[in-house]
Amino acid sequence: MNEFKKAREDYEATPIPQELESRVRAGIRQGRANYRRRRWRKYGIGAAACLAVLVGALNLSPTVAAAAAEVPVLGGLFRVMTFISFNASDGGINYAVSVPRLETDGESELAQAVNDAIENKVLRLEEKARQDWEDYKDAFFATGGTEEEWGERTMDVIVDYEIKSQTDTRVSFVVTFAEGWVASMEERYCYNLDLAEDRDITLADLLGENWVERCNEAVNAGIAASVDEEGFTYFFTPEEGGFTTVDETTAFYIREDGVPVLVFPEYSIAAGAAGSPEFPVE
Repeated sequence: MNEFKKAREDYEATPIPQELESRVRAGIRQGRANYRRRRWRKYGIGAAACLAVLVGALNLSPTVAAAAAEVPVLGGLFRVMTFISFNASDGGINYAVSVPRLETDGESELAQAVNDAIENKVLRLEEKARQDWEDYKDAFFATGGTEEEWGERTMDVIVDYEIKSQTDTRVSFVVTFAEGWVASMEERYCYNLDLAEDRDITLADLLGENWVERCNEAVNAGIAASVDEEGFTYFFTPEEGGFTTVDETTAFYIREDGVPVLVFPEYSIAAGAAGSPEFPVE
């Protein structure tokens, strides 16, 4: 069954329990102490948090109910809570999914837009994973693979998020979408939000008018430092399609100390062995 659609159907069909408020408050208290321990683990999933929207699941799953004690709560204006959290297997695909959702004390067009974007990316990933798996299956049998050999193959689909920094009114977090099988894919989406002003935080906000020059210097310095004694580096030259300059679309997150860290997609400026390169701009 499509687990994403099932989760949504379960939510819509399940009444909100009367004891919800006390459960959520208990989760919030524990979450204040525990949220800093959340970490992204590649091809693994951290402990689930309270399902802020799928609250009915608290009555249905002991695992989910226990996980409600790990709700990360940020600031006075907003909370980052887990919208969907599950582990499941379906047709050879293993899902480990933890999807964040912003909850604000008042109306926020920015929070709603971010929530919609994340949900759409999750649905897109699920559909892409299924299509990739079907394409691989067709190619496998077309090249002489057997049913017995196919039965040993699986795909991992991972969705997880990590809160990088927060203040009373701002938050920076990264949502990671990964697909691992014969090939592998990882996409990271960075969100840097000012909930008081209901807007995205930009590199210019953090670094000033010469933000492009400062970012370029940091990236070029990082690439230069990666060259080993024999002159080898995973990074492509500009002529090979490597780094040239940052722009308004360059992804970044904000560390706890306020330093922006530039994040580049896999294969965009370096070989796959380099992963998703990161460069702090200090």
